[in-house]
Amino acid sequence: MAAALSPIDRAKYSAARRAVDLVEDGMRVGLGTGSTAAWMVRLLGEAVREAGLRIQGVPTSARTAELARAAGLPLTTLDEARWLDLTIDGADEFDLELHLIKGGGGALLHEKIVATASDRMVVIADLAKEVRRLGAFPLPVEVVPFGWQTTKALIEETLVSLDVLGRDVMLRMNGAQPFRSDEGNLILDLHLNRIGNPRQLSLVLNQIPGVVENGLFVDICDTVVIGHGDGRVEVRDIATGRVEEERIDIDAADNIFRDLGE
Repeated sequence: MAAALSPIDRAKYSAARRAVDLVEDGMRVGLGTGSTAAWMVRLLGEAVREAGLRIQGVPTSARTAELARAAGLPLTTLDEARWLDLTIDGADEFDLELHLIKGGGGALLHEKIVATASDRMVVIADLAKEVRRLGAFPLPVEVVPFGWQTTKALIEETLVSLDVLGRDVMLRMNGAQPFRSDEGNLILDLHLNRIGNPRQLSLVLNQIPGVVENGLFVDICDTVVIGHGDGRVEVRDIATGRVEEERIDIDAADNIFRDLGE
């Protein structure tokens, strides 16, 4: 199986495998959304079935909930759990301060709620997600459908006074129809190219009427686990500044992961 994995999938598997080692018996765990998080969900399911790991998972999307049930993970809601020990999720970009852009899969609202209701957020990613400055990946902003074109115009007007290079704002589509989040909201993708001040941009965007939440995760991520195609992983902790490196046995991957795509 491992030989059939692409280098990017080998990197995702390695990061997910290392992050799952952080999950302890009895934990309440936030389950992220996206292709890298999908590896983590499958690996947690494997640990529950084969090692007897006892956890409760809180999924950040309907898509993750479906995958978690198929993997045999016990699930609960955030309202029932109240507070989580750990959230493991992917990222579309992360910088040297572990600020993130998330929401490429459209689950940014639930992802941010779950992450901020956790003692610790761990991001799993391949090396390509690391950037010196955020912004190459379009910044998702979730907006209510009512008056969304007015909200879009207000965002475009606001961007003029902020430290960004691009100001194109596009409605995310799902084929011929607008993409809808799990809450039924729309997503506007901001093509900014470079974000000079993520903290300021996040605060300003969230004050615009019609904006529900944006995909900037500032001062939320505690640890990033970076996977490499050869099985190496790098673990960076923002609080301690410590960086650890080790190697994951990719040959241990099971065929249950064969159906995971990019």
